[in-house]
Amino acid sequence: MDNFLQVILLGIIEGITEFLPISSTGHLLIAQHWLGRRSELFTVAIQAGAILAVVVIYWRRLWNLTINLRDPVNRDYLYKLSWAFIITVIGGFVAKEVGLELPETVAPIAWALIVGGIVIFAVEAYADRQPVRDTLTWGVATWVGLAQILAAVFPGTSRSAATIFAAMLAGMTSRPAAAEFAFLVGIPTMFAATAYEVLKLYADGQLANENFGDLALGFVVSAIVAFIAVKWLLQYIQTHRFTVFAWYRIALGILLLVAV
Repeated sequence: MDNFLQVILLGIIEGITEFLPISSTGHLLIAQHWLGRRSELFTVAIQAGAILAVVVIYWRRLWNLTINLRDPVNRDYLYKLSWAFIITVIGGFVAKEVGLELPETVAPIAWALIVGGIVIFAVEAYADRQPVRDTLTWGVATWVGLAQILAAVFPGTSRSAATIFAAMLAGMTSRPAAAEFAFLVGIPTMFAATAYEVLKLYADGQLANENFGDLALGFVVSAIVAFIAVKWLLQYIQTHRFTVFAWYRIALGILLLVAV
């Protein structure tokens, strides 16, 4: 397949899957099995494009949080957002130091997809029996931070899925509110992870031979597609549950297990 088309397809896959609860890591690994492996920097670039899309979508919310710090509601939200991020940074560092990470191979990803699908059904069943709550508590922030560590350790879990459903289980049963907090805490988390990977690749001298044209194209495609995907998802969950993603995850996981 032509290199230009490969870059576009990988950008599309990243843009669609990064913030939908279906695992971008799993989908990229599967796609690269057929399309050919790409560098770590390419993966970082297309992830950065997806992050930018979320920043654009939430720019008013982010601006309001930044300039209205005297508002106790905004201040409280930022404190809890920061707490979830701090938990993620500390936990992620510890996990890396002790080597707590599964291999990014098909079988573990397939099982993570299946288990994640079952968890979605369980969380939705729990949420249906609860009153709709959009309150961000310290418990919600703590569990979202821990969920981000879980997603980093288990490829195929999906960071967005882990954080959204952790928030719902911790009491934020409003799907739009849970998704918003999950996406907002994902912005500093993913920017930090991107910066870390770039610095590591620079230190290892792996930037010199990169095709920056491919990086730029993948970045732009991922950003555009992620913008569309997140806007659609935010509209979809206003009136729908997440169960369609559970069915998709389970079906894809079983298909991968059969294939390998």
